[in-house]
Amino acid sequence: MGQQQLLLIVLGVIVVGIAVILGITIFRQNAIEQKRTVIINECTTLASTAIEYYKKPAMLGGGGRSFTGWIVPTQVRSTASGSYDAQVYDDHVIITGTGNETVNGTDSVKVQTTVYPDSYTTNIIN
Repeated sequence: MGQQQLLLIVLGVIVVGIAVILGITIFRQNAIEQKRTVIINECTTLASTAIEYYKKPAMLGGGGRSFTGWIVPTQVRSTASGSYDAQVYDDHVIITGTGNETVNGTDSVKVQTTVYPDSYTTNIIN
């Protein structure tokens, strides 16, 4: 009887250990996915402001049908979710959002949004 009880205890410890490891992995993946969603939402907001700048006449503080001169607002360059950078061209803007959540080793959550005069596309890098 003693060996059977000991075997059941060891088996129980193994099952609980596997469940804990699986739970931690699922929690981490969920945290990464939520961080990615927040970064995408903030890039979408920045894309909207860039399009607004493009369409606003130059005499009203806009780009006058050009993205040249648009910058990421200083209060949004670094947030609790991550940091944002933009490469501005005359006809499009590339916004890169880098989260502060590490995905694999040293790779962070990274999203790139390309903004055009009337649309934008988002690509998940990490």
